[in-house]
Amino acid sequence: MTVVIDNPLTWRDVARVGAGEDLEVSDAALTRVKTARDVVDAIIEKGIRAYGINTGVGALSDTIVDRPSQSRLSQNIILSHACGVGPLLPAREVRAIMTAQVANFCHGYSGIRPEVVNSLVSLLAAGCIPEVPKKGSAGYLIHNAHTALVLIGRGYATIKGERKSGAEALAAIGLQPLTLQAKEGLSLVNGTACATGLASVALARTERLLAWMDAVAALTLEAAGCQMAAFSEDVLSLRRSAGIAKVGATLRSRLDGSELIARAVGRRTQDALSLRSVPHAHGAAWDVFVQSGEVVDQELASVTDNPVVSGTPDHPVVSSEAHAVAPALAQAADSLAIAIAQIAAMSERRMDRLINPLVSGLPPFLASDAGSHSGFMIAQYTAAALSNENRRLAAPASTDGGITSALQEDFLAHPTAAAQKLLTVIDNAESILAIELMAAAQAHDFLLQDGKMAPSNRALYDMVRETTPQYQDDRPLGEDIKILTALIAENQPMDLA
Repeated sequence: MTVVIDNPLTWRDVARVGAGEDLEVSDAALTRVKTARDVVDAIIEKGIRAYGINTGVGALSDTIVDRPSQSRLSQNIILSHACGVGPLLPAREVRAIMTAQVANFCHGYSGIRPEVVNSLVSLLAAGCIPEVPKKGSAGYLIHNAHTALVLIGRGYATIKGERKSGAEALAAIGLQPLTLQAKEGLSLVNGTACATGLASVALARTERLLAWMDAVAALTLEAAGCQMAAFSEDVLSLRRSAGIAKVGATLRSRLDGSELIARAVGRRTQDALSLRSVPHAHGAAWDVFVQSGEVVDQELASVTDNPVVSGTPDHPVVSSEAHAVAPALAQAADSLAIAIAQIAAMSERRMDRLINPLVSGLPPFLASDAGSHSGFMIAQYTAAALSNENRRLAAPASTDGGITSALQEDFLAHPTAAAQKLLTVIDNAESILAIELMAAAQAHDFLLQDGKMAPSNRALYDMVRETTPQYQDDRPLGEDIKILTALIAENQPMDLA
């Protein structure tokens, strides 16, 4: 399928291109791009003072750049800003960032030439992925600069697994290095495309993770013999939340037809909170997910350049503002990281209840021969360690300090850092959930003679057992965690029902 930019994209569109779908730009969008470029050319011709067009950038915004030097300024911005460090971003995330950047240009306020937009789209179409280091950006500049390097024949990119210089990569897909014109260097590093692209990928992963969280919780609840009365529609409707209603309906559906649940009725007055409050905690995460998606869609519908150009070539307007600052985006990513960290911690607690003989009623640590076998004793350590790391990562990036550019940029919202932190929390949560999933499947191995499982849960159990047999201390347990983490990351749980 192909995502076409005409009207504003959504985070789902950006995530789809990140995952490999094609991107096209409509004629109407390219016309908007061309009109904005005509305005920039008029600003240059008329000598109107404009930030980043005929002045320096950052603390050098009052330094005038003469006309012969304006193209060199654009190139120099790319070279000086490409100073990222650390491991490279995955291709999926780079593609999403590039998509969000093209979408911003297509609003028609950036003043970049259509040739630049078409070159970015060509990189995506050819699977040419610029090398973008993960670390170093306090806002948005550095990641974007590394992408722009390839457009001017510098830096490095990967095509079909082969690393090439920027010039080699362009030649391989039939492009020439661009000679950037006035403002284009600033436009290529400006805006919130980096954080928006990363947040779009995070939202796609979160949606899948939350669906798995509900499914795996249902498998655990059945093994624990939960009291279903707490999940009735009438009871849950007393607390107003679309997320709670959604999770409650999922649990009732996935546990429908369970003989194990039927036999557990009245066994306890009420379950422990890690079981009883699944709709509330998971539901809150679903609510935050929806709200965060709205913020990212709002970002994609917004112009995030500084400056923006408007008006007409006869009456050009250039406006310096702060649209490239994204506090709402940072706060949304921080909120979602907190929500995921919380329900991943709950997942670890549910897993612990399955392996703890003091509360489970099952063999200690779900070991097939407790004593000579340790079962899942140490897997719980891993889940606890990841949960604790998530707690540290849940500290908000949006409240971080930082003063840059000689006091000119003395407030930083840190949306990129918040989005990257969110992606790491998701990584950890997928592994924590994989550990709960394998423990829940093992618990059911000991319960198969006690009654039939709910059909939906049985489908999930069977899929786990197709990839990872019952554990008997006969292989490294880390390999099972890796297999089930991949299962969660690459599949939808509804496919199993």
